[in-house]
Amino acid sequence: MSSSVIVAGVGMIPFSKPGANETYPVMASGAIRAALANAGIDYQHVQQAYAGYVYGDSTAGQRALYEVGMTGVPVINVNNNCATGSTALYLARQTVASDAADCVLAFGFEHMKPGAIGAVFEDRPSPFELFEKATDELVDVKGVPLALRYFGGAGLAHMREFGTKLETFAKIRAKASRHAANNPLALFKTVVSEEDVMASPMMWPGVMTRLMACPPTCGGAAAVLVSEAFAKKHGLDASVRIRAQSMTTDTPLTFEAKDMREVVGFSMAREGARQVYEAAGVGPEDIPVVELHDCFAHNELISYEALGLCPIGGAEKFVLDGDNTYGGKVVTNPSGGLLSKGHPLGATGLAQCTELVQQLRGLAGARQVEGARLALQHNLGLGGACVVTLYERV
Repeated sequence: MSSSVIVAGVGMIPFSKPGANETYPVMASGAIRAALANAGIDYQHVQQAYAGYVYGDSTAGQRALYEVGMTGVPVINVNNNCATGSTALYLARQTVASDAADCVLAFGFEHMKPGAIGAVFEDRPSPFELFEKATDELVDVKGVPLALRYFGGAGLAHMREFGTKLETFAKIRAKASRHAANNPLALFKTVVSEEDVMASPMMWPGVMTRLMACPPTCGGAAAVLVSEAFAKKHGLDASVRIRAQSMTTDTPLTFEAKDMREVVGFSMAREGARQVYEAAGVGPEDIPVVELHDCFAHNELISYEALGLCPIGGAEKFVLDGDNTYGGKVVTNPSGGLLSKGHPLGATGLAQCTELVQQLRGLAGARQVEGARLALQHNLGLGGACVVTLYERV
């Protein structure tokens, strides 16, 4: 990383269920306007824009952005599965850090359909071909949607190796609901107990209940990144910067390890976190608040270990000791996470950014993690991409 990159503004709209949402141009433009207002600048200052979405036609980013303005600046559309929003953020950060532009917009949106995620183009090889083959070899279960097989299989691998109980995943989901109850932008604000989670319909007997999976969600989020010189010139809030960031993808280990945890990106996340900690000169013990990719409660648990928040095999104790919430070692997903806040694929990484910037500015209200000066973001997309970002209050 070269020049310092300031997060001058963040914004998002309340997430909603499919069918209760506005159109994607309305959702995206609402988030963009919120981020620009939060930064205190007009759209005319933006020199480049990166638009993230998964389910949409080409140049949908332009269609959404044209609701805000048509200034002729470059608009780059980004699709990296569930890591799409943070990939747009990664590209925007690189642009400012390299001095290619002083003010860059990253935004993401998604208009999803109800039900499990499936292929759109069925007349050509799937990007998940290798992942499906590996999963078929490692997971012997029928009638379970593929995403549940991926992440449920990863959780099952942890259960088999370390004796992790199904109730531990239920505790993670219940924790998410308690956090989301204080987030007005979350999709699900109702608090559920561990018992409620265990009593929800069993999607995979002994492995996963319905409440342990995040819901399909619609929404939008955005961030404005600027250089220090730009922030100073325009009198912007320069209190939060990106201190370090990494982006990783799969290695042969993903399939050669014969472990479902690797199939869903464990080593991608671990390597991404290692790069960030090394670049920033900090360790996981220095991080008080994290927004991580809890698309399933199972992935939250294995991500604790991948990010170094606890030792390998120590995730269940980490949960049982309450070290993943307020009063513990690190507050994970104060927003409610994907499980309760919702997971509109293209917007998720920028919604995580929004939450952490609010935390570092001390503006998170009842969710505030007191005294937080560092915040870590982990956003994962199978197929694969993992973006890890460390924010710092200066």
